[in-house]
Amino acid sequence: MIGISKLYCGTVEPSDALRYGRHSGSLPSHLLQFSKDKKPVVVWNCTRACNLKCIHCYAHAKATCEDNELTTEEGKALIDDLAAFGAPVILFSGGEPLMRKDMPELAEYAVSKGMRAVISTNGTLITREVAQNLKRIGLSYVGISMDGMEDIHDHFRGEKGSFKASLEGIKNCQEAGIKVGLRFTMNRMNVKDIPAVFKLLEEHDIPRICFYHLVYAGRGVKIGDEVLSHEETRKAVDLIATEAKRLHDMGKSKEVLTVDNHADGPHIYLRMLEEDPERAKEVLELLEMNEGNSSGHGIGCVSWDGSVYADQFWRHHSFGNVRQTPFSEIWTKPEDDLLLKLKEKKKHVTGRCAKCKWLDICAGNFRVRAEAATGDVWAPDPECYLTDEEIGLSE
Repeated sequence: MIGISKLYCGTVEPSDALRYGRHSGSLPSHLLQFSKDKKPVVVWNCTRACNLKCIHCYAHAKATCEDNELTTEEGKALIDDLAAFGAPVILFSGGEPLMRKDMPELAEYAVSKGMRAVISTNGTLITREVAQNLKRIGLSYVGISMDGMEDIHDHFRGEKGSFKASLEGIKNCQEAGIKVGLRFTMNRMNVKDIPAVFKLLEEHDIPRICFYHLVYAGRGVKIGDEVLSHEETRKAVDLIATEAKRLHDMGKSKEVLTVDNHADGPHIYLRMLEEDPERAKEVLELLEMNEGNSSGHGIGCVSWDGSVYADQFWRHHSFGNVRQTPFSEIWTKPEDDLLLKLKEKKKHVTGRCAKCKWLDICAGNFRVRAEAATGDVWAPDPECYLTDEEIGLSE
């Protein structure tokens, strides 16, 4: 996760994270990416059920619940373990988490244990009553997927009218007083809508947006041909930075992040080095604190059946199951060779990643994408768009 607005607009300085000792238990949510201990944010795909049919769904969601989903009591046991372990955030995802009837009860339980509880949702099921209940239980944040303007979004979601329903969900969250943001997965079909999505942020006073780079996982494999070229990715990230700065300079600052491609960090640093060398020094320090991709380290995933993964995209390799072994034990006493290596991935990456001068602030980028593209988990990530010159190979 790269905080574009934090880096490029100067909304965060290194001293902001240092003030809290960079401890994840103390840091405000917008500074968690700069923690030193990297206690994992845990994504719990609490159900596979979903009311939509998104063409890029990493979970292969379906219309009905799975028979083997963790029960309410098993979910509370998971939360007990995560809270005692010090995981700062539990992110309820799916499928569509609101298809699970006890999701509000589980989120309320997480809050009672001192955790930040957030949900990732398509937003279509957030009625006024649901929003008021989510506010009552103390939900910290609602992230709503928005993959373009109406025609594109409805195409992605496989359901006509889903765009309008998602906007209504956003409105209901805002009226209830819940912080809400957008999640946008970039590809060739929707990249042209980025300016319009920024206008949506502006018009609807939405404070946050995460732009995801496409990952070849789940149904996302089927639209792999729609992945942006390196030059298209570079232009998209530049546009995102420019739009974030435009709103910031207008006094309408938004939290803007990119996710799943840590080449964005060096790219923003190099851009800032040309525009403002003094600020560039702070950007580099923040990137060093961020440490790059943290799958299997600063982020983990628990599936609906209790299986533990490096992140929500890596469903073909489980490290264990919370029904047999607590998450905290799986995570801190790893017996799985892949998990051991992911915690020190910089030692194992090969090719241009191993020789890259940005390795310490990128950590070899996204291993699951490298494996999907090449069959080799330690091969270079094919979506790194930095040139050989930019990564120091031609010096």
